[in-house]
Amino acid sequence: MGSRIRTILEMIKFEHSVFALPFALTGALLAARATVHGWPTWRQILWIVVAMVAARSAAMTLNRIADLRYDKGNPRTKMRALATGELSVGFAWSFTLLAVAVFFFAAWRLNPLALKLAPFALFILFFYSYTKRFTNWSHLFLGFALGISPAAAWIAITGGLDSRMLILCGAVTLWVGGFDVLYACQDVEFDKGAGLFSVPKRFGIANALRIARAMHVGVVALLSWLALSFGLPWPAWAGIAVVAALLAYEHSLVKANDLSKLDAAFFTVNGYISMLFLLFWGAAAALWRV
Repeated sequence: MGSRIRTILEMIKFEHSVFALPFALTGALLAARATVHGWPTWRQILWIVVAMVAARSAAMTLNRIADLRYDKGNPRTKMRALATGELSVGFAWSFTLLAVAVFFFAAWRLNPLALKLAPFALFILFFYSYTKRFTNWSHLFLGFALGISPAAAWIAITGGLDSRMLILCGAVTLWVGGFDVLYACQDVEFDKGAGLFSVPKRFGIANALRIARAMHVGVVALLSWLALSFGLPWPAWAGIAVVAALLAYEHSLVKANDLSKLDAAFFTVNGYISMLFLLFWGAAAALWRV
């Protein structure tokens, strides 16, 4: 059992929970500082982290189940555990249901509104897995699935929602959507044969890179709007500058005729972006006069 759990965690890239979690924690920090002029409790942070990790684990496992026939035919994914039979579909379903149960328990431990909205959040997370069957813009659905995390964290802290959190939701949506467009560039030929949809397939790799770049310019613009709307001090602006620089570096690694550095752009740079964003905006929250 332990080895199968390790295998499924490797399959869903469990360590990549770091992508969205810092943005959720930023939402939690802003919520506590803006509403009670204090800080989230350790209990709140714990259950936010548990809820985020459980929800992502459930969604990623369902994604692998839903895409099993495609994973078997794609040279890039044919060695995944479900595709090779190393894990059974039944075990993957059991893991998904366990993760869903943990997510609901964490939502219940936070507050009544978080629990009421938990099914809606899961619907968004699960729906993404089917979007590339009918729309070129599945990347934005993935972005939105992670983008709701700051709003969810605000709800977890306050039991309500400030409309300004939707700006951060939009920024995360464009950030994730943009780097998913980059990642999809390596599957263009397979998508054509399988009848799947994506921005690179529809517009070509060169134009897809331009679209991803435009999305990431939008990220910087939305983060600036958010910092202004809350009146955040200088560390927030320094964080925006760091994010902008890392996004520019990410795009410098990927070219239409050379995708060899795509993994570095996708995994390494985006991990730094999310963690440094939390660091700088956490410092801004500490200095924020509210």
